[in-house]
Amino acid sequence: MSIQSRRERERAERERLIVTAARDLAETEGWDAVTTRRLAAEIEYSQPVLYSHFKGKDAILAAVAVEGCAELAADLRAARTAASGLALADVAAAYAAFAERRPALYDAMFTLAVDLPFATPEAPAPLKDAFGELRETVRPIAGDDDVEVLTELFWSGLHGLLTLMRNGRMRREDHERRLALFLKRFSG
Repeated sequence: MSIQSRRERERAERERLIVTAARDLAETEGWDAVTTRRLAAEIEYSQPVLYSHFKGKDAILAAVAVEGCAELAADLRAARTAASGLALADVAAAYAAFAERRPALYDAMFTLAVDLPFATPEAPAPLKDAFGELRETVRPIAGDDDVEVLTELFWSGLHGLLTLMRNGRMRREDHERRLALFLKRFSG
């Protein structure tokens, strides 16, 4: 093994460690607790080491969001491909479960401001993959509608329901009923 490949591997491992520490800290204490100083202490590296990998907290947040989109895409794909027939309900349930299971990660992906080019050709592959799974779920019901726009409506409906519930704007005990009605109305 060459010295260069060892250094590249060590660099990737440090980046992985930083992103994992940020996610763990955000899940236990919230995103306000995630600072470069705190992350440096958590991973036992100096702040300059963090800055050699990421420009700051915003760049770390973006890396977390990209990683989260890859995980969400995998969950949605599993739900979509396992469904018998129309997968809307299964994918919506997988999406909701993801948001509930990983609230800080979900916030990094879709609530907090991150410097990522969503909905553009320059978007990182995991962002495109997550949206693509939603699009493939909606495609069978699109008919003459623009499948991209219909997918955006489906996604925004799911996101709105979950965000309003998680933030106490809607009663949690009615979540399943709201979701069922949304899916019924959405699929026509």
